Amino acid sequence: MAPLILYHFPGSPPSRSALLALRNLDLDAEVKIVNLFAGEHLADEFVAINPDHTVPTLVDEDYILWESKAIATYLAEQYKPGCTLYPSQPKKRGLINHRLYFDSGTLFVALRNVLMTVLRSGETRIPQEKKDAVYKALEKLDSYLDGCDWIAGEECTLADLCALANVATLKEIGVGMEGYANVSGWYERCRELPGFDENEEGASFLGNAFKSKLEEQF
Repeated sequence: MAPLILYHFPGSPPSRSALLALRNLDLDAEVKIVNLFAGEHLADEFVAINPDHTVPTLVDEDYILWESKAIATYLAEQYKPGCTLYPSQPKKRGLINHRLYFDSGTLFVALRNVLMTVLRSGETRIPQEKKDAVYKALEKLDSYLDGCDWIAGEECTLADLCALANVATLKEIGVGMEGYANVSGWYERCRELPGFDENEEGASFLGNAFKSKLEEQF
């Protein structure tokens, strides 16, 4: 069988979440870097693979898939069906999916809006309403962890891996976690996960690029 190929940019939180899924599912894959800052995602060769020219993009022989949550869940179902990261029981999976949707629709959106304000729009200050959206998302995440070690219960799941990519990025762009005790405790537990250091390196790369453009810190 041909190896899995993941087209990846280390600075991208969604791309890192797909990579974390690969690492925690213990799957062999070739990771090909696509430098978004250098415009490599617009190259004809990559657009031929993914017309939306986004990372992450997964190639599994003749099957091509993009969008990070789709990739993470596909990998679990295809290669480790019923695993604890994405168990088959409907109620457990329903809660994991709920947290994944929260991650996509709330946590990542708040982070992305802050990043784009600086990296794409060229602003040097972050509007307060965008900061507040980040704080509100972290408050909700903190509530999900109340009384639980992990975001969707007592075991690490894909929901934790996807959120980890975003929370690591928030930390690296300067968001303090002091007011979110549950999130802070969860983050410390995540340090034992495969790919944690790799994820932090990518988050640090993006965080440094972000902070270098600010007149004031988050």
